[in-house]
Amino acid sequence: MKSFHKVRPELREWILATARAGHGVPEVLRLLKEAGYDAAQSRRAVSEVLDIPLTSLNAVAPRPSGRRPKHPEAPQVLVDDQPIRVTISVEAPALRVLDGLLSTEECEALIDAARPRLNRAMTVDNQGKQQVDAARTSRGMFFSLGETPLIATLEARLAKLLDMPVEFGEGLQVLHYLPGQEYEAHHDWFDPSQPGYSTITAKGGQRVASVVMYLNTPEEGGGTGFPAVGLTVTAQRGSAVYFAYETGEQASLHAGLPVTRGEKWIATKWLRERPFRP
Repeated sequence: MKSFHKVRPELREWILATARAGHGVPEVLRLLKEAGYDAAQSRRAVSEVLDIPLTSLNAVAPRPSGRRPKHPEAPQVLVDDQPIRVTISVEAPALRVLDGLLSTEECEALIDAARPRLNRAMTVDNQGKQQVDAARTSRGMFFSLGETPLIATLEARLAKLLDMPVEFGEGLQVLHYLPGQEYEAHHDWFDPSQPGYSTITAKGGQRVASVVMYLNTPEEGGGTGFPAVGLTVTAQRGSAVYFAYETGEQASLHAGLPVTRGEKWIATKWLRERPFRP
């Protein structure tokens, strides 16, 4: 696979000449791919040469070829005879608020299992490694797939609800927020323009959906905000917010809003386009 850090003069001239000949951006990117260039770096080169915002080029990138989840539909979905109510439904992004996804007992058991293993919550860096990020101030931990009977039960429930095999999910993460702690606005998909994109996605492809499950009800604050939609999902024990996304889209921007009183416990499941290999 060819790559470049600075746009060479001959490549710059080729991009300009191809664009002037009437070829659109998708065609230019396709030709670069056929010539052996890395897709993410090709978008960066085209962005620089044609003076096009990189976010716009990410939006025209090919959609993932892997599996996609099935969005739960209102008013409710039955999973093993358990009714899960869809109380809010948004189409762009595909977003559903799910009531009754977990029982009170399951929420409490997850908290009890996670509490002794909490550490400063991390984010994923450009090489796919965990890093401390000032934007994320909570504490958290990960369960491996099927680690306990409870984890296996919840993973199977989500797999049936979203028509996505268990192995397409990352390990369940539990997070604990105290007053003032938050996770600033971010996207869950991996940015193809970043140098470590191929490393991160080698483990199972791009992320395609997220499920944020609320394990308790904070006394005040702690919801999940979607600024592009103008929606704040209230944290209520046993409920969850599911949302899906495409690479480069902006509508799924979201934030774990600050807890202003009490504490917040959540469990997050990220889904990939292909089976995930830790």
